[in-house]
Amino acid sequence: MSDQSAAPDGTTRIFNVLFIVSCTVLGAIAIYSSGLGLLDPKVHRALGFALALVVGVVVSRRKRQLLEVGGGSADLVSADLVDADQSIPPAKLTTNTPPAEEASESRSPGGLFQLLVDIGLIVLGFWAIWSFFFVQTQMEEALYDVTQADAWPAFAGLIVFLELCRRLWGYGLFVVGALAVLYLLFGQNSPGILAHSGFSLIEVSEALWYNTNKGVFGSITNIVLSTVFIFIIFGTLLEGTGAGATLLKFAFLATRRTRGGPAHAAILASSAFGTMSGSTVANIVGTGTFTIPMIKKRGFSPTFAAGIEATASSGGQIMPPIMGAAALVMADLTGAGYLNVIVAALVPALFYYFSLFSAVTVEARRQGIEVQKLTLDDKITRVDWINSILFIGPILTVIASLILGQSTSKAGFFAVVTVLLLSVINPDVRRDPKRVWNSFLEGCKSGATLLIAIAAIGILVGSLDSTGLGLKLANVIASIRGESLFSALAVAMIGALILGMGMPTLPAYLIIILVMGPAIQALGISMLTAHMFVFYYGVASSLTPPVAIAAYAAAPIAQSNPLMTALMSFRLGMAKFIIPFIFAFYPTLLIVEEFNLVVFVWIVARTCFCIWLFSSALSAYDRRKLTVPEVVLRFVAAFACLVIDPLIHIPAIIIGAGLIFYDVRRHTMLSKSGEMV
Repeated sequence: MSDQSAAPDGTTRIFNVLFIVSCTVLGAIAIYSSGLGLLDPKVHRALGFALALVVGVVVSRRKRQLLEVGGGSADLVSADLVDADQSIPPAKLTTNTPPAEEASESRSPGGLFQLLVDIGLIVLGFWAIWSFFFVQTQMEEALYDVTQADAWPAFAGLIVFLELCRRLWGYGLFVVGALAVLYLLFGQNSPGILAHSGFSLIEVSEALWYNTNKGVFGSITNIVLSTVFIFIIFGTLLEGTGAGATLLKFAFLATRRTRGGPAHAAILASSAFGTMSGSTVANIVGTGTFTIPMIKKRGFSPTFAAGIEATASSGGQIMPPIMGAAALVMADLTGAGYLNVIVAALVPALFYYFSLFSAVTVEARRQGIEVQKLTLDDKITRVDWINSILFIGPILTVIASLILGQSTSKAGFFAVVTVLLLSVINPDVRRDPKRVWNSFLEGCKSGATLLIAIAAIGILVGSLDSTGLGLKLANVIASIRGESLFSALAVAMIGALILGMGMPTLPAYLIIILVMGPAIQALGISMLTAHMFVFYYGVASSLTPPVAIAAYAAAPIAQSNPLMTALMSFRLGMAKFIIPFIFAFYPTLLIVEEFNLVVFVWIVARTCFCIWLFSSALSAYDRRKLTVPEVVLRFVAAFACLVIDPLIHIPAIIIGAGLIFYDVRRHTMLSKSGEMV
């Protein structure tokens, strides 16, 4: 056999075996610790990071091979985006790399150097992790002070995980973590409020490495390992067992009588799929490959098709009950309880999806798209009804477990067991049981690469906590805002969008709440409301140009211009920028805080009315094309509807109703006269 058809060399096979073993052990630990028994915290965290280190190195090698083979083409750039957001299964990455290229990689001078670097990262990382375990053991047994000898492996560990973070998640998180380390080391020379008292290398290692409350091995790492990891596995198992495809078909059935048709189905499917997957780009790839071509076929433009899929997919992160695992982290950080978090998130999420439905309806009217009949392929079969149990059963298991008083992690354990038991009802799984195993490995890979990101977040936590910079920023924002809550929230929104730009949802949310959280709570807003506020902008940052990662992932599927798609996504998702202000001023919308039924019903009605006025004004169309004065009046009336003072919002409602009545009347008159509408 020639070299061109040779199998991967021994190095590649070894790394593949290491990947499978590490993922398997990580998954076994997640299942055991969530449902069967607890592990020693220092063992759990050290072992979790050691295995994540191996997985991270292998995944980064595969990404590098993929880019080298393709020469950096546009398709590979989009593939790299997808993988950065945790949606390419290991098998797909491997099959995209020709065997000859894999075999020759370690034999070329550049390949040999990269191989040595990868091995060096693993060795240094293991040394640093062992040092953490050793020091923690010494601290438990007797009084122990971190020494200079302990500081060097800690510093090596910081470098290793920051480098892996750069490889897997791009320069955004890498820069955040690197600046946090440099700030601790040299921040005493910074100007103004940025200056601190100074930290030695030993003190930096204590704050960022040998601390189980903050830093790399801190409380956020504990939340991810003990609670989030099992739900990541749960989400990928749901997708791999066929729940996603069945969910999409039911979404098409539910929207068969709407003008938008597949566009409305994309919204429904993405809301359900996104809450399970926890990844905007994975959501786009999982549903968009089916929905975007059908949206285009219905008559919508490629830019609109990609834009609505990107916007709907990003909204999956705010939809209960799982919210892409962010609800679990929020419950732990706020102490509000998981059920309270998902109840609080429900109404704002429904507002967001109502805004998307409105945008699609208006666009369908503008383009003259009518309701179309179902084809034979669209109809629900007996197999589809059976497969629906695949997503209904596990979700009900999660909710029932929590209502019965089980812990969040235990609920995730029962959900995984349920989806594994139910997977056999899908004929595709019975024909190819390996689908379940591949999904399990994909979930473990996603959890491992998330841990690498959490290392950078932990570094930021340790730096902010040690220097008190977060509280200093809160004081600055307080001085800027004066007496206006709205201006303070606007400043917080801008800061949150900048901090979260280009980052996956969970890391973006954590960075934003760490930096902006104290400032927002200082405004007199409750902790849960503050977390929900910044979480929305963490999600919205994926739609915000110029780093609109969701739009850039959807554009290649629709064959549309990425920048125009980003602008379309921004326009369609505009409600996501307004809704946090609404529940900040009207906390009754979160239900679990200051609930008043009369106030709740009144603000829900006003918000729905506002969203319709806003959506039609953005499209400059309702029943007919709107004039410029009508567009301006609709914008003004929409925002005025939300003002607390009834002397303002009641006249605004009357004006808005008058504008809609005038539009309907004018449309009717034009129709009767036979003119073009």
